[in-house]
Amino acid sequence: MNKDTDNSNKTVNKNTSKKAQKDLSLRERMMAQLQSSRFRFLNETLYNNESRQSLKLFKEDPESFKAYHVGYQNQVERWPLNPLDSIINAVKKMPKDYIIADFGCGEAKLACSVEQKVHSIDLVAVNDRVTACDMAHTPLLTDSINVVIFCLSLMGSNLADYILEANRVLKQKGILKIAEVESRFDDINTFIKALETYGFEIIWKDLSHNLFYFMDFKKKHTINRMDKHLDEIKLKPCLYKKR
Repeated sequence: MNKDTDNSNKTVNKNTSKKAQKDLSLRERMMAQLQSSRFRFLNETLYNNESRQSLKLFKEDPESFKAYHVGYQNQVERWPLNPLDSIINAVKKMPKDYIIADFGCGEAKLACSVEQKVHSIDLVAVNDRVTACDMAHTPLLTDSINVVIFCLSLMGSNLADYILEANRVLKQKGILKIAEVESRFDDINTFIKALETYGFEIIWKDLSHNLFYFMDFKKKHTINRMDKHLDEIKLKPCLYKKR
């Protein structure tokens, strides 16, 4: 092979390599866009569905939950603060014999990070630490839990059912910890007053962060699900923009 032929082959190989890289990059971008679109669709669906409908959706299509979880993790990486880390730090300071219920636990990171016994609850069990169920109707025993946690998991059109379930499973004077995106609240005081009708008293709040609100409530008394004097609990959906 002469020198000119060798150089020509190198040029062809280089151009072929560049084209392959370009095609791969285009495919990766298209796949990322598809994944992002599916996540946004599932996210909006979860906010607008009742929890029983979302449970049915994921039972029929388990891959949808995986797609949602991947998209959610991509969002978490962009946040200046992961509220779950704050929750973990708070639980670590609690008595070691406390029993915790993590509603909407995802991969059960809380359970893996603290010494207390944690019941990890979500619509789908991504590992053996998680109990799959409707968060409005869990298998937890009545008056058995010291702390219930909703960390970015107040999703669905039946939020009142979640709070009623938290009231049912919590012991008297048990703690309800909530971390949520601040943009979901029209008026934080209206939300706090609504939870008072569900047997809870606000004992601590941190509204100083730009993106998240943190609140602790104490259970004052047990509420009957048939009580007609309960306020409506409604939060705006947290919808992610197309990127």
